Amino acid sequence: MTFSRMECLMLLACPGVLFGQVKKITPPTSVVEVFDRSIDGPEHATLALAEKMPDSLYNFAPKRGAFKGVRTFAQLAKHIAVANYQMGAALLREKMPIEPGPHENGPDSLKSKDDVVKFLQESFAYLHKGIATVSEHNLMEVVELPEGGRVPRLSVVTAAISHPWDIYGQMVEYLRMNGIDPQS
Repeated sequence: MTFSRMECLMLLACPGVLFGQVKKITPPTSVVEVFDRSIDGPEHATLALAEKMPDSLYNFAPKRGAFKGVRTFAQLAKHIAVANYQMGAALLREKMPIEPGPHENGPDSLKSKDDVVKFLQESFAYLHKGIATVSEHNLMEVVELPEGGRVPRLSVVTAAISHPWDIYGQMVEYLRMNGIDPQS
């Protein structure tokens, strides 16, 4: 296959045609922007799984094997939300705006998919509000954790980024155990 001079110039002028469209991501300009974007990943991933699980399976917990006493799918999602509220409250230096519930599984009154998804969404919004208070100048400033203890803001932020991913892995398995492809 040969190309005319004009076709070659067109292809060179439009690399997106050859290589597909590439989304240009602007680099972050501050510490808070780095952290805020880092929260976006687990936020979108866990909310996608929470949306994917049917309401009828929100009370699912594995029963076969050594799974006695593990959290239900709803409790996993609510546990992420509780942790988000704990970390947001620490960063904001506020009292936690929700009750953590037994074993930090969130309020027992939240049972439906809609209620749990809303609780999870609101917790990430609150966490983003807390992340917005972080700067390169206060990373090592010590804050009080709602559940007790004192740690630098940086420790709170790193936990806020990593904790949802731990629970995300469990949520993926619960979907798979019910024949639901978490990636589709």
